[in-house]
Amino acid sequence: MPQTFNTPADYVDAAREMADAGRPALARLLAEEAADRTPDPNASARILAEFPGHSLQREG
Repeated sequence: MPQTFNTPADYVDAAREMADAGRPALARLLAEEAADRTPDPNASARILAEFPGHSLQREG
């Protein structure tokens, strides 16, 4: 069954899967998307802290 992305938690779960699979850049992108969709700034910061690195999102 394909994975659906309806909540920030879905993105975090996928980010963890990518991190476990050795794909840190994709994990970071998914974490950034989760953080962007999380209304609580503290929760967003915790998500990004779990997946360290520079932002990989494109501007614009």
